[in-house]
Amino acid sequence: MKKIFVALALIMGLGTSVAFANAADEYVVIELKDVPQAVQDAAAKNCEGSTIKEAHVETAEDGTKTYKLILVDADQQETILLFNEKGEPVKEEAAQ
Repeated sequence: MKKIFVALALIMGLGTSVAFANAADEYVVIELKDVPQAVQDAAAKNCEGSTIKEAHVETAEDGTKTYKLILVDADQQETILLFNEKGEPVKEEAAQ
């Protein structure tokens, strides 16, 4: 009986992992040099004193790009910001 519960727990855990993997965003890591200047300027304006730790980009079916930046401040607190190619803030839509 104990083995059945362990097997069920493993199956449920794997099923949950797959569900989260499918819901994950499609952002691809890029180098900072590939982030448009307008996006870099907007990030600097929104989070003065922070530096960009990581940059990611997602390209929609219509070709528009959304940049996700992970910034770190002096206290090592991370902030995630989303911008379009023009450096305008983008709100992330809730997963459905």
